[in-house]
Amino acid sequence: MMNQRLAVAAADITSLAAGAEILVNGVAGVCDPLGGLYLPDHGVLVVSDLHLEKGAAFARRGMMLPPYDTLATLNILSAVIARYDPKTVISLGDNFHDRRGSQLMPQPFRDTINGLARGRDWIWINGNHDPDGTFDLPGQCADELVYGGLVFRHEPSLVAGKGEVAGHLHPSATVGRRGKYVRRPCFATDGNRLVMPAFGVLTGGLDLKHKAMHGLFDRAALIAHLLGRDRIYSVRFDSLIG
Repeated sequence: MMNQRLAVAAADITSLAAGAEILVNGVAGVCDPLGGLYLPDHGVLVVSDLHLEKGAAFARRGMMLPPYDTLATLNILSAVIARYDPKTVISLGDNFHDRRGSQLMPQPFRDTINGLARGRDWIWINGNHDPDGTFDLPGQCADELVYGGLVFRHEPSLVAGKGEVAGHLHPSATVGRRGKYVRRPCFATDGNRLVMPAFGVLTGGLDLKHKAMHGLFDRAALIAHLLGRDRIYSVRFDSLIG
């Protein structure tokens, strides 16, 4: 899955545009193949789990990863922002891979984020990887945000799911046809709650049938909107392969 996201990052990402229209608690949204959710009635773009500076975080621990993840993720983020020109961007936590990533991020990446945020509101939701918020970046930090009939938070809540848009779990799903199987990141929604795919290029995925997903959705209504290279593929939960 990580290699597929890197392949998308290297492709002509401006040509990817076939999204899927959904409703979450009655609010209209478009699931974009690049991994963002656009809410047209509010001019809001939502992304989740950027995990910026993950390569740098691993390097600080003596584990070497390719050092291109932040650049690749910001390139994809730039493309999806250019597509919708949102008034507001909401990033649903784990914006950075660790507490130090925001402070130690190189200035060129900081300049890129400043440029993307210019002329629009930007809300950083705090995640479990980066609970202290961001350092010297535009926008505001919050633990959660209630807006437009939806609740934006990092971790899904079993207590209150109606209208919730969350991340954290990095949902993915597997489909099969004629003996061939494809596993992709996905948006997961039953119309009441939406769990977002991870946006960062070096993020893994958790299968939608994993026990960590139990209790979050009405499985009879659950649909996985899989990220394809040039479109979204919408598949009912009971048609997925576990």
